[in-house]
Amino acid sequence: MSQVLTLWNKATVLPLGQRVFSFLFARKAPYFASIRPRFLTLEPNRVELLIPNRRRVHNHLKSVHAIALCNGLEAAMGALAEATIPADKRWIPKGMEVAYTAKATGDVTCIAETEPEQWIAENPDVPVQVRGVLADGTVVIEGVIRLWVTPRKR
Repeated sequence: MSQVLTLWNKATVLPLGQRVFSFLFARKAPYFASIRPRFLTLEPNRVELLIPNRRRVHNHLKSVHAIALCNGLEAAMGALAEATIPADKRWIPKGMEVAYTAKATGDVTCIAETEPEQWIAENPDVPVQVRGVLADGTVVIEGVIRLWVTPRKR
């Protein structure tokens, strides 16, 4: 089991465990701290985290900024990759394609998903489906983050 998944499993049995995990995750990759992600679900092939709607992540339209949304999607993808990848492989992001589909006027849940067979296939290109959703179900951003997954060097 990966370190990220082990930490999630240990932290979430504690009071405020999701918040503790989220804080520790953001410390490991400090740029993620700018959006204050709150992880909601972390399991192989699926991660959900919340970007709280607050002034610090707003644009001139008083909605969540596009780059803050991308930051949330990348944090979800990174946690998913760490929780999912086989121990004998490594990953690196190689590209991100997103479409902004609605104004992000509230808290945004960022979701990253893959299929189990993607991680064991011969093809090193692993597309992670990502989207950001408001509480009412409105999708505000969607796309794919492509990973390059290769055998770990020994």
